[in-house]
Amino acid sequence: MDFSTPKVPRIDARKLPPKAQEALRFRAVHAVLEQGKTQEEVAQMLGIARTTVTYWLKLYRQGGEEALKIKPRGRPKGGKLLGWQAATICSIIRDRCPDQLKLPFSLWTREAVGQLIERKFGIRLSIWTVGRYLRRWNFTPQKPLKRAYERNPKEVKAWLEKEYPRIRKRAKEEGAEIWWGDETGIRSDHQAGRSWAPRGETPVVEVSGKRFRFNMISAINNRGKLKFMIFRERFTTEVFLEFLRRLIRSREKGRKIYLIVDNHRVHRAKRIKEWLKGKEDELELHYLPRYSPELNPDEYLNQDVKTNAGGRRRKRNMEEMEGNVRSYLMSTQRQPEIVRSYFRAPMVRYALD
Repeated sequence: MDFSTPKVPRIDARKLPPKAQEALRFRAVHAVLEQGKTQEEVAQMLGIARTTVTYWLKLYRQGGEEALKIKPRGRPKGGKLLGWQAATICSIIRDRCPDQLKLPFSLWTREAVGQLIERKFGIRLSIWTVGRYLRRWNFTPQKPLKRAYERNPKEVKAWLEKEYPRIRKRAKEEGAEIWWGDETGIRSDHQAGRSWAPRGETPVVEVSGKRFRFNMISAINNRGKLKFMIFRERFTTEVFLEFLRRLIRSREKGRKIYLIVDNHRVHRAKRIKEWLKGKEDELELHYLPRYSPELNPDEYLNQDVKTNAGGRRRKRNMEEMEGNVRSYLMSTQRQPEIVRSYFRAPMVRYALD
């Protein structure tokens, strides 16, 4: 008489309802670990492939019973992009082409952006959702212009591996603080987000027919500190100097500031260099590689402000919009954990230490 385990017709566990598949996973793992059966025996008993049993055991060993539970398919609950994640994607789309990132596209289509998001953050979004994000970020489908590939990967590599480690080492030796600065414009016609309404009844938001804008300059450090200045004129050397004066006045007594900025012509102006002479113990400027905004943590503050203060709140005039942004920035100043979160974006984690 044959007492061997009878073979069960093989099934495709992936096609089972979630609850049934989850129960099958627990049963298979229990049979191997608690009953002492081999993976081959369990596979034959349950009618599944041995490799499936192996995979479920791996899940259990890595994450316990929680890892065996079936996760909802599609966009996970809470799977929307965080502010810093959105800023990262925006910076990459602006500065890189898909083929430079080894994506199988020559242009930034919704499919290409979706694959980028999944690769960077492990979040899978539908094509429709990707399109909604692109519209929220003020991206529109356009015929691309040809231009030189200006960003130099060698400069970026040198910055990450040599220049910034050198700056960090010097700052530590001198007891200095490293700050990251940038400036941006806030426009009244920037709109972020959508409004729910009955199907077929397009919601109407009353806005001023006038367009207005102002600018802000800010600096942050990885300890969670934030300094900012709002101004309405264009960005000039005088504006930058005023911000530098305020930054020096607000520094901790005796601590030098290393301020890292991009290569804007104002930052490198002769007048700025002349003004810095004699202030070597107070402030020192350093410059990021050209065309590399994603390496600047302060860029993520800019995106946060534009999305959550400038784009979603109602504004009837310049004063109201400026008040919204100022209030948002002051609130962020009181929450250093938010400022520190900008440094956790993948492209700027190097600046955490």
